[in-house]
Amino acid sequence: MSRWFSPVAIEIAVLLAVLSTPVSAQSQTIIVASTTSTQDSGLFDYLLPIVREKTGVEVKVLAQGTGQALDTARRGDADVVFVHAKSAEEKFLAEGFGVKRYPVMYNDFVLIGPKDDPAGIRGLDVTASLQTIQTKAASFISRGDRSGTHIAELTLWKDAGVDVTKDRGSWYKEIGQGMGAALNVASASNAYVLADRGTWLAFKKRGDLVILVEGDKRLFNQYGVMLVNPIKHPTVKKEAGQRFIDWLISPDGQNAIAGYKIESQQLFYPDANDPGA
Repeated sequence: MSRWFSPVAIEIAVLLAVLSTPVSAQSQTIIVASTTSTQDSGLFDYLLPIVREKTGVEVKVLAQGTGQALDTARRGDADVVFVHAKSAEEKFLAEGFGVKRYPVMYNDFVLIGPKDDPAGIRGLDVTASLQTIQTKAASFISRGDRSGTHIAELTLWKDAGVDVTKDRGSWYKEIGQGMGAALNVASASNAYVLADRGTWLAFKKRGDLVILVEGDKRLFNQYGVMLVNPIKHPTVKKEAGQRFIDWLISPDGQNAIAGYKIESQQLFYPDANDPGA
C-alpha cells in the first residue's frame, strides 16, 4: 500500500536531517590566503589533492603578496594564512589577528639576471651585487607588491646601503604583480630580478635569464602558517583550518612537501620541528 506524505512533513524531515548533520561535515571548505610563490611554483596544485584525501578538507587558495594576504585575513576573508615574511607574521599575531604561527618549510631566494650579465655581478655576494646593479644602473625588476619577496628585496637593498625610494632611476621598475609576472617582465626586458627558487624552477619562459647569485645566508626564505583568530572573526572555520595546519606540520605533510620536485630538484624543505624557524 502506497504511503502519502504531506509537503509539510517532507520539509520537517529535511530540516531535521540538516540539523542532525555534524557541523564538521557541513563545512569542510576553507580559504587560505597565501603567496603567489606557493601558487606559481606549482606546490598547491601538487599538495591540495593530497590534503583533501588525507583530511577531507577542501582548500581554496587566494594567491596574493604576503602583505595583501595578511590584510585579507585581517578583514576575516580567509580562514588560514600561509606566507613568508616572519616579521610581518609576528606583527599580525601581536595585533591579535592570528592564533599561533607554525613554521612549515623553507627554500631560498636567488638573484636572476641576463646570461651575459651586463652588470658583472656573477660570483659576488648579494650585497655587492645590488650595489653594482645600482651603480651601473642595470635594469632591475621589483615586484613592488608588499609580498614576502618584495619585503626581502627591500631589506637587501637597505643592507646594501641603497635607498631605492630615493636613489632609484629608470633602471628600477616596480610592477606591482606576482613572482611569475615579474620573471616574465625580467625575461622580456633582459633585466635582473630577485625570485624565490621554487617559482624560478617552475618558470618556463626563461629567455636568457640564469641564476647569478645564490647560497648567501641572507637569501634564506622561511614560510609560516597561521589560523585566523576566530575571536576576531567568528566566521573562521577553525576546526577545518586547524586540521589543514596540523596536517601540514605532521610527518605526513612534511614528507609530502619534501616530495614535491621539478626535474628531480626539490623546491621546498620542511622544517616544522625547528623552533627558531
